[in-house]
Amino acid sequence: MITFLEGVLAESLPTQIVVNVHGVGYEVLIPLSSFDKLPPTGQPIRILTHLQVREDAHILYGFMSAAERDLFRLLINHVSGIGPKLGLAVLSGMSVGNFKSAVVNADTGLIAKISGIGKKTAERIVLELKDKLGIAAAWEAASAQHAPGGDAVRINDAVLALLSLGYKQTDAHTAVKAALAGAGAAASVEDLVRQALKRLV
Repeated sequence: MITFLEGVLAESLPTQIVVNVHGVGYEVLIPLSSFDKLPPTGQPIRILTHLQVREDAHILYGFMSAAERDLFRLLINHVSGIGPKLGLAVLSGMSVGNFKSAVVNADTGLIAKISGIGKKTAERIVLELKDKLGIAAAWEAASAQHAPGGDAVRINDAVLALLSLGYKQTDAHTAVKAALAGAGAAASVEDLVRQALKRLV
């Protein structure tokens, strides 16, 4: 699995970029949310990736933040009928924070405004992300109405990252809490995820 690319931004378009990594050009499909965060062409770049392996192609999807990639993985892995194309459409049409709030508040009308997402698909997204995974409580904590403190934000983000990898919420939460206790207050979200994964193996 290719988890990130680090190199020079050789080309950039709103929907895809080319990253030059030691003389090899990698084509990466991106959402508009990541396009807005790109450095100028010719500058160094580090972009998080998700690799999709198909019979006829290996396709790289890129994201400038872990939150974007985690949401993309949640959508394509846990919502029936949502593939990478619609996953990118969701990220292109709404910020991660607004999307989380829409799911928590069951605002299917807002989600349905995203290009390519109809009313039925919006309802399926809300149903499967709120009930099937049980992540409504975690997203509730992330919503603006219930803004948590620093530790709670990092725990929430780390748990969501583990959920996107397929772990159960209870297991992920327990592992992240233990990782925070061991790593201390200075630990980043990436540190917590890394330590939690060691406990989940």
